[in-house]
Amino acid sequence: MTTLETRTEALRAQLVELYGLHCIPAWGTPRDPAAKTYGGKAAKFAAALGTPYMPWQRYVSDVALEVDPYTGLLRYDQVLLMVPRQSGKTTLELAVMAWRACGWSRQNILYTAQTRNAAREKWEEDHVPALESAPSIAKRIRRVVYTNGREAIKWHNRSRWGITSNTETAGHGPTLDMGVIDEAFSQEDSRTENAMQPAMVTRPQPQLWVVSTAGTEKSVYLNDKREAARRMVEEAFETGRPARIAVFDWTAEGIVDADGVVSYDRTDRRVWRMVMPALGHTITEERIQSRLETLLAEGKGAEFDRAYLNVTRTEVVRVDPNVPSAEWPDLLDEDSKRGPEIALAVDITPDRRWACIAVYSVRDDGLEHVEVIDHREGTNWVPARLRQLKARYNPVAIAVDAKGPAGALLLELEDDKAGGIARPDDPAKPRRGDLAVPTVQEVAAACAAFTDACRPPRPAPDDADQADDADERADVDEGQDVDETGVGTIRHIGQTPLNVAVANAISRPLGDAYAWGRRVSSGDISPLVAVTLARWAYRSRLPLVAAAYDPLANVW
Repeated sequence: MTTLETRTEALRAQLVELYGLHCIPAWGTPRDPAAKTYGGKAAKFAAALGTPYMPWQRYVSDVALEVDPYTGLLRYDQVLLMVPRQSGKTTLELAVMAWRACGWSRQNILYTAQTRNAAREKWEEDHVPALESAPSIAKRIRRVVYTNGREAIKWHNRSRWGITSNTETAGHGPTLDMGVIDEAFSQEDSRTENAMQPAMVTRPQPQLWVVSTAGTEKSVYLNDKREAARRMVEEAFETGRPARIAVFDWTAEGIVDADGVVSYDRTDRRVWRMVMPALGHTITEERIQSRLETLLAEGKGAEFDRAYLNVTRTEVVRVDPNVPSAEWPDLLDEDSKRGPEIALAVDITPDRRWACIAVYSVRDDGLEHVEVIDHREGTNWVPARLRQLKARYNPVAIAVDAKGPAGALLLELEDDKAGGIARPDDPAKPRRGDLAVPTVQEVAAACAAFTDACRPPRPAPDDADQADDADERADVDEGQDVDETGVGTIRHIGQTPLNVAVANAISRPLGDAYAWGRRVSSGDISPLVAVTLARWAYRSRLPLVAAAYDPLANVW
């Protein structure tokens, strides 16, 4: 019997005996029968909320809330919970957070999801109504604050249950006792956890819950945490020493053949029973069969595996020759700094959930620097931030694509006369910081020129025909050093939003040319669009701004 079989069979025997649970996690932390637990108390809150624990939820709650017999404190400061969709993770989270808020005084609890808006929706439509509909819990609530940015359930014992964004500022504040990162597959990186952890350091019993169904190979934060957690489970079994993280991972990735290769049949109901702990409780096999048939008919078998078998989906990569994704890693320069002159640009996603402001500059060595200055949820913050950046850096221009989602900002920017951001009165004599609004043709040219700048310079032409072709490539500024390293002239500093945007990007036809396709790309590409437009604004406006400069204007 392999180590994997030994580990899972030992866990199976325990869970069947303690909970009557036959659907066991492929990677799971066992219950320590000698340790006390607050799991029973959380179970009472689940019952009060009208959602009594299923066996798998009681198991997770008992283990996650175990007490270290030596310290008398919670044994685990992190919990990773991975279950298929519709398994009941939300009701488990709700019960544990309610117990935490009521069981101990002055607890600060924060919940976050894919975006702050998603967290607000979950909090307002699920959390608050469920708590208020349970009389024994509702009487402990002092008041609910719905003010945007200050949302919180405030309790008579001075506990607070609020929401936060999935950004670097998530959880920033005096202290944090419990953090819940829901739908963790949507996290681009570890910024949310990194923001929460420092606020937990001084608390005696902090606990961070990371809860999710599997994502895709782009879910870097979740995939890394999942891989590390699995190693910890295996090491704990081999050494007999518990880790500081409690792990519960129900997935078909634990079903392997004789050679240890993951092998499962998504149509086999026996596989479902091995992976879906809520099957037979809140989910029926007929409903799963219906979803399977629908997704297979749509050619989305991998999505069934992700959502219902909790298997990380591997993307079928579409190679777009217009996107410099292959060249991008070679253009990394973590020490890159912008030059003395800059241009700014802003772009917004089609659903207006995210906005990005980026900068372009030519460095002192002649290479081209691109950087994301700000990338945040929503759009309301953009005008004020642009005015702040204009006042601070006096840019050559600020680019906005009037035909794109950011076009709606033009009216607001131009109506604010005091802000000083508007289109030039005389296009031939623009001022610094004026708006640069590209035509459709200029957007296409900007995208092609950006890609060209990411690629190695082509050899010198041998004849006139080749010379005509070479003219299509973006020229290097006069006096710029020739890069002989075999890579393009663009340099970036490895920012995750920009890296992800390049990886997500797909071009769309624009006449005989192309532009970045916001709607056809596989995710948010606003950082790529913004740096592309910033480059165009710099190169098209710098000569005009320089020509309009009058050295006598500053002579008193």
